Amino acid sequence: MMAAISKKLFGICFLLLLTVVLRAQSGSQQWTAEKANRWYAAQPWLVGANFLPSTAINQLEMWQEASFDTATIARELGWAAGLGMNVMRVYLHDLAWKADPAGFKNRMDRFLQIASSKKIRPLFVFFDDCWNPDATIGTQPAPRPGIHNSGWVRSPAMGVHNDSTQWGYLKEYVTDVLTRFANDSRILMWDLYNEPGNSGYNLSSLPLLEKIFSWAWAVRPSQPLTCGTWYDNKAFNDFQLGHSDVITFHNYNDAASLEKEIADKKKLGRPLICTEYMARTRGSRFQTHLPIFKKYKVGAINWGLVAGKSNTIYQWDTPIPDGSEPAVWFHDIFRKDGTPYDKAETEFIRTVTGR
Repeated sequence: MMAAISKKLFGICFLLLLTVVLRAQSGSQQWTAEKANRWYAAQPWLVGANFLPSTAINQLEMWQEASFDTATIARELGWAAGLGMNVMRVYLHDLAWKADPAGFKNRMDRFLQIASSKKIRPLFVFFDDCWNPDATIGTQPAPRPGIHNSGWVRSPAMGVHNDSTQWGYLKEYVTDVLTRFANDSRILMWDLYNEPGNSGYNLSSLPLLEKIFSWAWAVRPSQPLTCGTWYDNKAFNDFQLGHSDVITFHNYNDAASLEKEIADKKKLGRPLICTEYMARTRGSRFQTHLPIFKKYKVGAINWGLVAGKSNTIYQWDTPIPDGSEPAVWFHDIFRKDGTPYDKAETEFIRTVTGR
């Protein structure tokens, strides 16, 4: 009799333990498509821009204490809100956190306060493989005339990216930030890695991409996690699409290309957000693309808000060495004084967003 009771108790204890383990595992995995779609159904149509204040040349100048410019941030987010924008994609940087973890998180909180006052929710980006390979804490360089993103820096720097023995602090960085803001309703999403494999890294970025998902899953914040597809690489695309809660992607091509990509990605059965588009000289414009995004309720986040030190009014590979204004801006919507580059364009955006 006692043996039978002991067996029964053992069985109950085993089932309880198994339940706890399974729950822990489920909390460390990709959201189901059903959960992602429920989350997305509760959101307004998401329209916004990739945001860097016009007074910052890169992520470090935005986030370091000495150059954290709340007045410019508030003013420029106000212009975005005036267009009916409700989301901004904002890049972080590991070195800004490493130099001052507590201060960095406090500045993130201050940014969230400002954005929330404008009814804007950010999509924060952790890692990035684009542009200059090295970064240094402190005063950032002045822009190089006429050169697109002349001072933008990768995160992490190439030396750290290529040396996995240095990834310990990257894990601390990601874990610390996600833990601090894991349940913050002011944050829309987390974009874990921008354009992995860019700058000639190719598949050497895949191990770091895998790591950041594992670190993020260990925290499992309440907001969705994503990593956007951006070029035709099966290894990356399979991993990104197979691990993101919400599908994100970049598309700087014409309207036909955009509509085809949306149709293809809708087959995955998850919400879609385009986290980079709008390059006027490539046929990617608000007038051609926003109606498509709205038709399919796909989130639309263009590159650039206010022309400034990033020099993103210039094309990627077509510098203007004397720094004169290009006849057609590549990115960005406003001049530094708040006047629009193209008034008809901003009026169109307001019409589409219902502002």
